[in-house]
Amino acid sequence: MIISACGKISAVCWRNKGEIKIKKLLNTLYITEEDAYLSLDGENIVIKLPDEQVFQMPFSNIESVFCFSYMGCSPALMGKLCEYGIALNFLSPQGRLLGRLQGTARGNVLLRTAQIKLFVSDDDTINEKVLGLIRNTVSAKIANSCSVLKRSLRDYPEIDSDGAISSCIERLKGSAESVFGMNDKLEILGTEGSAAKAYFEVFDRMLIRQREDFRMSYRTKRPPLDRINALLSYLYTICTCDYAAALESVGLDSFVGYYHELRPGRSSLACDLVEETRCIIERMVITVINLRQIKAEDFEEQPGGAVMLTKDGKKKVLSLWQEKKRSVIAHPFLKQKIPLGLLPFVQSSLLAKYVRGELDEYPSFLLK
Repeated sequence: MIISACGKISAVCWRNKGEIKIKKLLNTLYITEEDAYLSLDGENIVIKLPDEQVFQMPFSNIESVFCFSYMGCSPALMGKLCEYGIALNFLSPQGRLLGRLQGTARGNVLLRTAQIKLFVSDDDTINEKVLGLIRNTVSAKIANSCSVLKRSLRDYPEIDSDGAISSCIERLKGSAESVFGMNDKLEILGTEGSAAKAYFEVFDRMLIRQREDFRMSYRTKRPPLDRINALLSYLYTICTCDYAAALESVGLDSFVGYYHELRPGRSSLACDLVEETRCIIERMVITVINLRQIKAEDFEEQPGGAVMLTKDGKKKVLSLWQEKKRSVIAHPFLKQKIPLGLLPFVQSSLLAKYVRGELDEYPSFLLK
């Protein structure tokens, strides 16, 4: 089955120093069948299963493509996607990012030069601007985790019968504030790790339904060892790809980050910006479990203990994520409402302005 976003196209527009930015929220196409093949037909993308053409969509409606198929796509289609600036993401059927294809870099070389000069140091020292970025990112991530807990506690006070949630909230508040007094990256990293450990230790307490089927003791990534971790890892990967495409679209290099270590093949800057918006995914995971939109039968255990979404489970999650992206949020810095799906573009644009010196401080996203 092939899943794509559908529904009304939304847009966000704002003015900054005389410049008007407009960005439309288009469709994201997800190819979930492992034996599907993508090809080109005029101005349309065509998806075929063996001996059968099953889907066709014009390029004008597509923003990005996520391909969970090993069959791949034709060189002609890849060239057309590059021409239109449509990101093509290749993932394993389990949701692991294998690679990403994007067209010619946008923006001018001066922006990327400024980015590299700001983020990369030959002697491993960190300048104050980068340290400020790291502080803001980590503090925002911890504060947003705190907001997720506070939201659940407000809706369901009974989950804090032993005071564990309240205690974690106070600890996270202290951690978020303490980051601004730190001048060492490793110290900030340690604080972030301790806060994340405390947060995920109480994460499954926010579940009021299906508690027997969804339990989580701690965060496990490669591989995920329970159903909650499987959901989180799957959606984190999708979100990171969205941020990588958004960063490239505004002219920044998604591989040159300021917090995550630089590694071949890793979109370090996308990983940096995802940190402050993980809360949206985490809140969604809690919601879809509590509403029974995702159930135990949507997962399967692999040899060795890894837990993965089934084929049908992936389709459900992707549909729910697309629906979530069309929801509207109030952006705290822009002071206007935007579709959630445009948040990666907005944050990438704000970071580009900071790198160019148009903003004195990068405004991290804070959940309200």
